[in-house]
Amino acid sequence: MLHAVIMAGGSGTRFWPLSRAKRPKQLLDLVGGRTMLQATVDRLAGLVPAERTWVITNRDLVPAVRAQLPELPAQQILGEPCKRDTAPAIGLAGVLLVRQDPQATMVVLPADHRIEPGEALRGAIRQAAELVERDPRRLVTFGIRPTYPAETFGYIERGESLVEEGSRPGSEPASDGGMMAQAGAAQAAAAPVYHVVRFREKPARSVAEEYLASGRFYWNSGIFVWKGRTILEALRAHAQDIWQRLEAIGRAAADRDFSATLDREFTQIRPKSIDYAVMEHYQPVVVIEAPFAWDDVGSWQALARLIGTDADGNAVQGRHLGLDTQGCIIRTSDDHLVVTLGVSDLIVVHTPDATLVADRQREEAIRRIVEALVQRGWQEYF
Repeated sequence: MLHAVIMAGGSGTRFWPLSRAKRPKQLLDLVGGRTMLQATVDRLAGLVPAERTWVITNRDLVPAVRAQLPELPAQQILGEPCKRDTAPAIGLAGVLLVRQDPQATMVVLPADHRIEPGEALRGAIRQAAELVERDPRRLVTFGIRPTYPAETFGYIERGESLVEEGSRPGSEPASDGGMMAQAGAAQAAAAPVYHVVRFREKPARSVAEEYLASGRFYWNSGIFVWKGRTILEALRAHAQDIWQRLEAIGRAAADRDFSATLDREFTQIRPKSIDYAVMEHYQPVVVIEAPFAWDDVGSWQALARLIGTDADGNAVQGRHLGLDTQGCIIRTSDDHLVVTLGVSDLIVVHTPDATLVADRQREEAIRRIVEALVQRGWQEYF
């Protein structure tokens, strides 16, 4: 059966001051009336039921996640004792759900992406699950057609088309602009599938430009489909240090002292991403060209993409009066007025206890604010 594993342990520091340690971005309603975590679960409706949906998050966030997703079984909201990146997190979910369903197929999704339309995502997951059923050794990922030379994403280099029933040869990448990968409505036809040549880390600008021009590279979406047993075997083969700790955790799953075992073993794991631990070393890996629109919603810049801009290029949420104001991102509430005069390219975010004013071109540095707050001991603000 198909199980969903939703990765919801990020801190979302680039969305400070709205995102905080106890309420990171995946638990926020940035746009649309539902939090990003809730929207991720909503997209799986009709494909993966609540009883086969798992969320892995920071232990301190478990109560908040349960409050947002009361339909999920409480024991399937897993709290990591500490942050150890995606390979240990995925492995932890895998060892526990395979105990419940030894033949499980897993779809792994981050909780902080914007994907439209939902039916296109569900169709792509079905296609991936069929590919895995045909060859249980396969690891399947989804690639996003790049629309600009991004330096903040990992890349996937595609090889030859995988031609078999349920897949078709690919077409050339689209050249239209904008970060959202344009896909249109859900299609009945299968999306293009390719063998993966290799994974590439976040490149320098010049290298990203080469990737874009070649037409052979996708952005790495961080969405995967595979057999639970297969990913565990891959971890055992390529990340023995992680696997040994996970194996001990799995053996103790039914024990009274499971929590103590989890704490002891998981904290001993060295952080490593699933790309580094497995995907860069394993074969066979295939990539499905994503037939849906995607945004990773990584920072305040995403707000302009999600809600659009006015005639002056300003993206505004809340009450704002702008005079001679261009290209700004403004987030406030309906009962607090923000006024800007004679400014451009700013990010202004107002919350009840903190206000951010930042150069829009330096959004990557916002995470340094949280580091500075930690150093000063101002825990009430992070």
